[in-house]
Amino acid sequence: MNSSKRLDATVYGRVQGVSFRYYTQREARRLGLTGWVTNLPDGTVRAIAEGPDTAVRQFAAFLNQGPPAARVEHVKADWLPATNEFQNFSIKM
Repeated sequence: MNSSKRLDATVYGRVQGVSFRYYTQREARRLGLTGWVTNLPDGTVRAIAEGPDTAVRQFAAFLNQGPPAARVEHVKADWLPATNEFQNFSIKM
């Protein structure tokens, strides 16, 4: 069974000023996920994504690699049950 999961991830490294949020939104939408991504004041990026377990795990793999100009040092990932509170995947400013 491919149950719904929620990933709450914080991405560390050179992840701001490299279109990380744009690429993250694009990947999440490609995978059919809902949630959001935002820059945090400490220079990290936080993303919350919900959807089928397999798709959320593919999204987590993307976050660990990042877009071409990014340099991901590590990702803190919390896996939770989905809440189904989102309608789409957005970039929060």
